[in-house]
Amino acid sequence: MTILVTGATGRIGSLVIDRLVSQGVTIRALARNIEKLKAPAGVEPVQGDMTDVASMRAALQGVDTLFLINAVVPDEVTQALITLDLAREAGIKRIVYFSVFNSKLFVDVPHFAGKGLVERAIEAQDIPATILRPAYFMQNDSMLLEAIKNGVYPQPIGERGVAMVDERDIADVAAAELLRRERATTALPRNVVEIVGPEVLTGQDLARIWSEELGRAVSYGGNDLAAFEHHMATMIPGWMAHDFRMMLRAFHAYGMLPGTDTQGTLEAVLGHPLRNYRSFVRETLAQ
Repeated sequence: MTILVTGATGRIGSLVIDRLVSQGVTIRALARNIEKLKAPAGVEPVQGDMTDVASMRAALQGVDTLFLINAVVPDEVTQALITLDLAREAGIKRIVYFSVFNSKLFVDVPHFAGKGLVERAIEAQDIPATILRPAYFMQNDSMLLEAIKNGVYPQPIGERGVAMVDERDIADVAAAELLRRERATTALPRNVVEIVGPEVLTGQDLARIWSEELGRAVSYGGNDLAAFEHHMATMIPGWMAHDFRMMLRAFHAYGMLPGTDTQGTLEAVLGHPLRNYRSFVRETLAQ
C-alpha cells in the first residue's frame, strides 16, 4: 500500500503527508529538491519533476495511489496530463486530483481553465479518480497582514461573496479520499468533492472580522482590480498577477457560492465542523 504525494514541499502536500503518516500506509513524497522536504520520519523522499518523464516513471513504479497536485505555473496542464498518462502506464487505478472550485464558470482564468481541462481529460478517459474542488484558501490572506494591520483589507474580493476554506480542512478531505481509495479492494468510481468554508463572506465582511479581532478599524479597500494587479506584480511574476486579477474579476461576477448540501457532506467526511474565517484570523494574530 503505497501513496505518492506530489507537491510535497507545498502547503497542501505537506499537510496531507502529516495526516497520512499514522495510517499504516507507505508514503512517497515527491519534490524537485528533496533537500527542502521536511517530511516526518518514515516518509520516503523521491526526487522528481513532472516535466521530467524519466524521473516521474521512476517515482510512479510500485505506487498504488496517486495524489496529483500542481503548482500555479505556466505549464501546469502539461505537467498534469503527462503525469496522469504515466500513472495509467504504471497501472495506477487510484488517483486523487487537486482541481479548483468554479472551473466551469471561471473559463477565462488560466489556472482555473487549466484544471477544468484536466478534469475533462479524466472524465473522457474514464480514469478512476476523486476530483477535489477547493474554494479560495483562507491562509492566502496571511500575506495581507501588514496592510490589514495598517487599517485596510486590500484584496478586492467583491460583493458576491466567497466561501473561503481552511487549508487544514482541505488536507483532511484529501487524506480521507486517498485512504478510501487506497483501502478499497477494487478501483472506485469517479467522484467529485467540493471543499468550501462554512460561510460566504464579502470584502466588507472580511474587513469587519479583522476590525473586530484587532480592536481597531479596518476598512475594505474596494474593488479596484487594476490597482491590485499593479501591487501584486511587485511581489510575483506579472503573468501570475494578471491571472489573479482575472480570478478576482470572476469573484465579482460569480463569487464562490457552495451548494445547499455541501457543508453537511463535508462535515460528514471530516468528522468535525468546518473551520471558520474568524478562527483563522485569531490564530494568525496569535502567531
